[in-house]
Amino acid sequence: MAKVNFKNRDIISIKDFSKEEILHVLNTAKRFKEKTHPNLLKGKILASLFFEPSTRTRFSFESAMERLGGSVITLAEAKVSSSAKGESLSDSIRIVEKYCDAIVMRHSLEGSARLAAEVSNNPVINGGDGANQHPTQTFLDLFSILETQKKLNCLNIALVGDLKYGRTVHSLAYALSLFGCRLYLVSPKSLCMPDYVLTELKANKTHYSEHLRPERIMNKIDVFYATRIQKERFADAIEYEKVKDVYIINKSLLVNVKKNFRILHPLPRVNEINYEVDETPYAYYFQQASNGLWVRQALLALVLGGKI
Repeated sequence: MAKVNFKNRDIISIKDFSKEEILHVLNTAKRFKEKTHPNLLKGKILASLFFEPSTRTRFSFESAMERLGGSVITLAEAKVSSSAKGESLSDSIRIVEKYCDAIVMRHSLEGSARLAAEVSNNPVINGGDGANQHPTQTFLDLFSILETQKKLNCLNIALVGDLKYGRTVHSLAYALSLFGCRLYLVSPKSLCMPDYVLTELKANKTHYSEHLRPERIMNKIDVFYATRIQKERFADAIEYEKVKDVYIINKSLLVNVKKNFRILHPLPRVNEINYEVDETPYAYYFQQASNGLWVRQALLALVLGGKI
């Protein structure tokens, strides 16, 4: 594999990365999981800007930075920042970059991370921009798939739930298309995968099919990637009520699955995975969440030039 240089690189969309570069990130994350590097980023500062609520992404980035010896300055709520006074996002980024070496940001506006990267001289990492992209979640999803399946190529993967607003599945579908995976897209008609994602899948010659229910495909699947129905993205509460519990995974759905079958979920879950599933050998969503630490350590080390 040719040498891959990530130093000072922005991480905005998974589409900015080649298959080779994705594998480099995953291999680096594996090395972090195998061995700690407590002083790798000593003296470096990460600005954590979350204009939308977050638990796993924010905590895992901040924990990753501190476990590598770096430090974190954080914005947990937009209402306590100058954005509440009317300051533009571009001005906020221009100021914050003076105080740090890298920025991780979540914002409700699609394209906000790209805008931040354009005005910042320091690397910007997208922690989610509206319903658009969530590239670091995609890296940890791929890491978890590789960990459970021992490969990424030519797997049968179901993406289930809110495929319209779910930014995790938009990024993941594209990434999986690079590895020749066969995709089963399961959603209500009102929440189907956007046309632009389907266009990308076709361009990459990805075999996919759309389904309203998962029952008939369960015995074909290697990975079942569940997502919650995202209430906060609905303009009409009545429309949300119509679909909120459309898919609930319980033990009865798992009767004829393959031995290597695993359930992933970007979390938080609401009602879509019954708690009885947690104790089955197929549940992998909590391990998936813990993998966020190693993947985000890898990304921070790579963009900040840490040597391992």
